[in-house]
Amino acid sequence: MTDSRAATNALLAGLRHGRFTPAAVACFLGRATRRSLVQAVRRPRALAELTALHGALYAVAAGRRPGRRWVTTSWALAVLHLGLLEHRTRLSGADVLTLLRANLPALPGGAGRASGVLAVGLDLADGRLARRQGTTSPFGDYADSFADAAYWTWLTLRHEPSRTVRAAAVAAWSLPVVTLTGLALRHGTVPERPRPVLLRPAAVLQAVVALRRLTRR
Repeated sequence: MTDSRAATNALLAGLRHGRFTPAAVACFLGRATRRSLVQAVRRPRALAELTALHGALYAVAAGRRPGRRWVTTSWALAVLHLGLLEHRTRLSGADVLTLLRANLPALPGGAGRASGVLAVGLDLADGRLARRQGTTSPFGDYADSFADAAYWTWLTLRHEPSRTVRAAAVAAWSLPVVTLTGLALRHGTVPERPRPVLLRPAAVLQAVVALRRLTRR
């Protein structure tokens, strides 16, 4: 199946039908992992591009923290979601920009004063590039969400001194994820993308954290 939404709905329906018992959860995880690996093998060009990109990042991340562990985790998550490319068989330029943003904590300058501004710029650039080239996909959408959650949570918890800002930021970024996950488990189907009202606080706090990082002595 190339329709990732239909496949995910089928998996969620099975989990819900099994009433979330340990056996149902184990079956869900096993079927999801198996499908993810099959979809990755069916896209050898995208898998090769993904591996080459992360191989380069792995080399650059040597001796840094979180460094190579971060890059390895990014590669594994991306491989397991290659099925979300749908009909596409390779990564787009927008996908590469998104994955670079996701790996900023492992790269030189990823903790610098301008890193937050760079992340915002990459976020704007990958969305514009995907729309201009017509390469939008569920893979890009989910990679964008993962990149935001991973990078901004890391930057905030590690470099933001204000407890109030940290708490507000983590709450704003976790709310859409928790809401969508809860709806998916309750109804057994993938919900629609969150409305702007859910994403707006997260975007505002990204700008706040980025500017505070840039101007802090």
